[in-house]
Amino acid sequence: MVKVLVLDTGTQGLAIVHSLKQAYCSVSLLYTENLNYAAKSRYIDTKIHNTFSTKSDDYLYFLIQIIKKHNIDVVIPMSDATADFVSKNKDELSRIVKFSAPDYADFMRGYDKNQLMTLCAEKGYPHPKTLDLSKFDIENGEELKTFPYPAMLKPNCTTGGRGMTKVNDYEQMQRTYLDLHKQYGDYHLQQFIKPGGRQVKVQLFVGEDRSLVASSVIEKRRWYPIQGGSNCCAITIKDEAIVDICYHILLDLNWFGFADFDLIEDPDTHQLLVMEINPRVPACIKSPIAAGLNWGEVIVNAALGLPQKQYNYREGVILRHLGFEMLWFMKSPNRWHANPSWFKFFGKDVYYQDMSDWKDPMPFLSGTWRNFKKIITGHGKGAV
Repeated sequence: MVKVLVLDTGTQGLAIVHSLKQAYCSVSLLYTENLNYAAKSRYIDTKIHNTFSTKSDDYLYFLIQIIKKHNIDVVIPMSDATADFVSKNKDELSRIVKFSAPDYADFMRGYDKNQLMTLCAEKGYPHPKTLDLSKFDIENGEELKTFPYPAMLKPNCTTGGRGMTKVNDYEQMQRTYLDLHKQYGDYHLQQFIKPGGRQVKVQLFVGEDRSLVASSVIEKRRWYPIQGGSNCCAITIKDEAIVDICYHILLDLNWFGFADFDLIEDPDTHQLLVMEINPRVPACIKSPIAAGLNWGEVIVNAALGLPQKQYNYREGVILRHLGFEMLWFMKSPNRWHANPSWFKFFGKDVYYQDMSDWKDPMPFLSGTWRNFKKIITGHGKGAV
């Protein structure tokens, strides 16, 4: 039996744990937050609490000890921080455990949003107009003055929308930028994509031989906060053209392993624009898993060099986050005309991101309480 260590939690961790169990793996979890989804699942064989930051040497030492003690075969990161850590420490970790991760320089070229936009501009991939603010004099930049506002100030490396701010003109950008830069580091200025277009997520796994091992596409139909936030309702779709674009971006990055793309449609041109790469499985990964693509098995087989199956998945599988759907319903003016219907709670193709199954109720209870606390304290945008 393959022993897998999942690093960090969230609803993505809960979904991956289930997919690994379906592939007959033994699952251990290294978690930080007690009130989380996967941390409370009864389907985890071994739970290990972590108190160290992934930026500390103590975390590396602690992780190595766990891998050796529990005879772990494969590690799978569930968060940006652990994906960054695994890639950064690839040489040392690869001596004792299996995983799939790009070299760190290649990882950063994709994870750093500004570097990704630079690549897209050089290669002609669809993306929003973007300026690297480190190359401009903020006080006297003519190109910044003539940039098409409104625009988004975005930190080069961040998660969950943290540090992103809409600015309506050059003067507001000047006033806002310096304080944000002190808190979040280097920034870029990006074209604001007005609401009304689709939001799409594309998951891919590229093998070390540069082949496309598996892919899936999800269209987000609702999110909370309604101005732009975490997924409430998504549906599986097929779009070979956008998969091909994302695959070739990964080839240009020399990236192998798993990657998740966020894309937003410009409602004026109807073109999907590449926004960012998440270097780990997304919170809504349960959607393609429920549709027939066992992503946990894909990742484990790739890490161990085992033959891969011919993966396929069904279109039209709906994934809802019940907690966020409730909040969305209270806030959205489209509550009565949503597609899929907000009132479609059951069906053979309806699943829930924040639920496990009737034998495993604690993930939903603990995760919902955690998200509730984040919302009432004003930190709800990144809650999953």
